[in-house]
Amino acid sequence: MGEDLKVIVFALGDEEYGVDVERVQTIERMLPMTRVPKTPAFVKGVVNLRGVVTPVIDLRSRFGLEEREYTDQTRIIIVAVNELEVGLIVDSANDVLDVAENAIEDPPEVVGGIKAKYLHGIAKVGEDRLLVLLNLREVLNKDEIIQLEQFEV
Repeated sequence: MGEDLKVIVFALGDEEYGVDVERVQTIERMLPMTRVPKTPAFVKGVVNLRGVVTPVIDLRSRFGLEEREYTDQTRIIIVAVNELEVGLIVDSANDVLDVAENAIEDPPEVVGGIKAKYLHGIAKVGEDRLLVLLNLREVLNKDEIIQLEQFEV
């Protein structure tokens, strides 16, 4: 039997998403950001997190979803992909779940307006809960990672 996947669950609107807990460094409340000129609109800026300058992207904006005002529930999930730390702004970060490998199905072409290339799969959790698992390598694709790496000080 395959290994269970431990995921951090977060929300964008009414949809629940998951990212592999091993990729998550920390979850922060909203922090003051410094805007960086000539970056894509979804790059909200950089934050200084314990002495590390970390680029922050708004996942709603990244996925072409309607942007919302940030609230007390809004979180920045700091993830590591290919030696790069990036903050992902999400509506809320809810919990940590174990997802059985056999509960993960290939993603359909589009989920909630998000293209399949950004998705690792869809996990069935319990009777009626679906979790969209992100493919962080695509969410932060190589061209954009190269742009983001230029932020590093």
